[in-house]
Amino acid sequence: MGIGDLRVFNDDRLVPGAAWPMHPHRDIEGITYVAEGTFEHADSRGNGGVLPPGSVQRATLGSGMQHSERNGSKTEPMRFIQMWIMPARRALEPSIEQRSFTAESRRNVLKPVLVPAEGYGRDGAPGAADAVTVHQDAAVYAGLLEAGRSVTHAFRAGFGGYLFVVHGSLARPKLDEGGAAKIVEERELVIEAGPDGAEILLVETRLH
Repeated sequence: MGIGDLRVFNDDRLVPGAAWPMHPHRDIEGITYVAEGTFEHADSRGNGGVLPPGSVQRATLGSGMQHSERNGSKTEPMRFIQMWIMPARRALEPSIEQRSFTAESRRNVLKPVLVPAEGYGRDGAPGAADAVTVHQDAAVYAGLLEAGRSVTHAFRAGFGGYLFVVHGSLARPKLDEGGAAKIVEERELVIEAGPDGAEILLVETRLH
């Protein structure tokens, strides 16, 4: 059942041309991080688009919306991380927000790619001006760490996290590609890349 307001964290892969057809959800903030290939989105509200690796999409499914995920390439596989964050309010108006983040903006930092919408949590996190927003006091950070480089994250009281290695490995904490760790009762987390570097995601959520 996840950790805090993070209910689902899936590492999904689609073969070339494959799709999950239109399906309904409600009262979920669906967060997508594109790890490899070309992610294509469509929904019952007429939204759509194609996102490259490093992109983040938030789908507020609130009062109810159908959506689909498709591999936008006929020749290359596609991999995406899908997270469900429980919203602070029910029956929100369905909406989509998405943005692509350059590799340089994520290099050797924890780049905020998802932050609370106005009125839902902490404001003004450094580097968060271009982040996608979520209707909850939660955040997602993305990093591309070069070999041996480290970053540090400080948690607020009552908050914890979920750390995931998209590519590469970590020397601290010790995690291989696809590995994950729940972070609880820690005020500070030091993340150090392994010998081949690492692409990481860190979800920060209020603990219950």
